[in-house]
Amino acid sequence: MDLLKAIIIAIIEGLTEYLPISSTAHMGFAANLMGLQDDEFLKMFQVSIQFGAILSVVVAYWKKFFDLKNLQFYYKLAFAVVPALVLGYLFDDKIEAVLGNQIAISSVLVLGGVVLLFADKWFKNPKIDDEKGITVRSAITIGFWQCLAMMPGTSRSAASIIGGMSQGLTRKAAAEFSFFLAVPTMLAVTVYSVFLKTWGKETGHPQKGYEMIMASQDHIMIFVIGNIVAFIVALIAIKAFIGVLNKYGFKPWGWYRIFVGIALLIYFYFFK
Repeated sequence: MDLLKAIIIAIIEGLTEYLPISSTAHMGFAANLMGLQDDEFLKMFQVSIQFGAILSVVVAYWKKFFDLKNLQFYYKLAFAVVPALVLGYLFDDKIEAVLGNQIAISSVLVLGGVVLLFADKWFKNPKIDDEKGITVRSAITIGFWQCLAMMPGTSRSAASIIGGMSQGLTRKAAAEFSFFLAVPTMLAVTVYSVFLKTWGKETGHPQKGYEMIMASQDHIMIFVIGNIVAFIVALIAIKAFIGVLNKYGFKPWGWYRIFVGIALLIYFYFFK
């Protein structure tokens, strides 16, 4: 993978990580369309650039993340992330098996788009417009909703935002809590996938596996630049998404998913 293709994937990650359109699906499609070899470095790169996206949320909401007096905020995130940690670990192999099935992921994009067309009508009269109004029980419920995104193509952002709205949150409050929840969730996924899984996959020893994958200076440069690009793009996308979601709701994203999903189904079914 050369630097230009790595930057393209990083831009896609930054744009889509916090949008309800599935970053995993978009990165996988992009890699496939660019003819990238599905090797260990590509897998690690697609996971590791989530670190840049994580930092964008921390920077955008730094007052919230570094308010050590608001311990309830940390408790809620801790409880909310538990379902994903447990279920993700239990079903990791099955999830990975689906990642290479572009037809299945494209189909999920379409189905998810249909759901988004009606999501705004399901949850009316929201009462909670701030994270402080979220109870621990609601946080755990949102965490289970987030687990729906374990099916590639579903979108972690969409699942957790709809989960928040089901608990009486406004779209803005649900979106922001989804962003907050992304930090421990994506950090755990990155640590597990890169440090504990990918690095030691080939050799049985994490450090040796890391040295094998990152042996070339080009790989190190791609890794660093990819994270920087993902950080910058995600920082812009977060703010833009809040504005669009407040004004138009989920419908634009629903139609986008349907259009892209159908186009990809046609491509992968007839031309691949």
